[in-house]
This record gives sequence, C-alpha cells and structure tokens, in this order.
Amino acid sequence: MHSSEPHSSEPQPSEPRSSELVRRVVVGVDGSPSSYAALRWAARYAQSVGGVLEAVHAWDTPSVIGWTGPAIDPEFDLVQARERFAEELRAVFPGEHPAGLREELVEGDPSEVLIRASEGAELLVVGGRGRGGFARAMLGSVSQRCAQHAACPVVIVRQDQAPAH
Repeated sequence: MHSSEPHSSEPQPSEPRSSELVRRVVVGVDGSPSSYAALRWAARYAQSVGGVLEAVHAWDTPSVIGWTGPAIDPEFDLVQARERFAEELRAVFPGEHPAGLREELVEGDPSEVLIRASEGAELLVVGGRGRGGFARAMLGSVSQRCAQHAACPVVIVRQDQAPAH
C-alpha cells in the first residue's frame, strides 16, 4: 500500500533546508582599491543580516600557447597567492577579521568563478573597477559580466563612492 502521507524523515515544503539557513554574502577580491571597498561593504552587510562573508579571489592562468618563459610551479604560485590574499585581508581588516569570514582562492576566469559562487548566495558584491586594461575592453569587465549572469542580486561598489569605514 502507498500512503500519501509524507515520511517524517523527508523535509516538509514549509521547513527551510539547512543550506537556506545560512545567508551567504560573496565578494570578489582582486587586489584593487575598489575590491577592498567592496570587501568592507560586504562585511558590513553580512554582519547586519547575520550572514557569512565569503571572500573569493580568482586568477586565470595564462595560456601556454606561445609561452616561452620559465615553467610555472603551480604549488609555489598557490602558496604565494594564499600569503598575498591573507596579507590583503589583514590590510583591509587590520584589527580582527569579520566573524564567519571564509576565504576562497580559485583558479579560473574571475567572472565565471564569481558567477558560480553566486549560486545559493544572498548577494554578490564586486568592485566597480578592477585591473582593467586591454583585456577588459575586449572581454567586458568582471563586474559587468557578474551583473548580467549572477544567480543572485549584485552590488557593484566603486572606490570613490564607498561609504567611509
């Protein structure tokens, strides 16, 4: 016989799942002043809503086609990137890191990494002006791509418009 009553071990539609209880605020950090302003803004927002702050730094490894330089040691680069990211976080938060801060270093196209990280997040925060240059003119800025494709609302913080800390 089949009962139409749900089993007690199955989540009920009205019950929030454990992943819904955590309010994730994702922020992209690339070492630019506007990304630091975005990090400070996101930390204040996460604190105000009782959420966790996920600081994401992504880097894209250059293509090996036409590369004539020395071989890259990925382990060394990762260690160096972790140290640099930790230094950046200490510079932005000189006293104490915000409660619940998660640090993520991910290899890949920064906009794609942030768009993936936005899945299940309450908010994605990015700086309005990052590394820029020729690549940005050709591919579009990370903030623009995130605003168009993120799975959650996006806040773009410009350094010159960031609220005072």
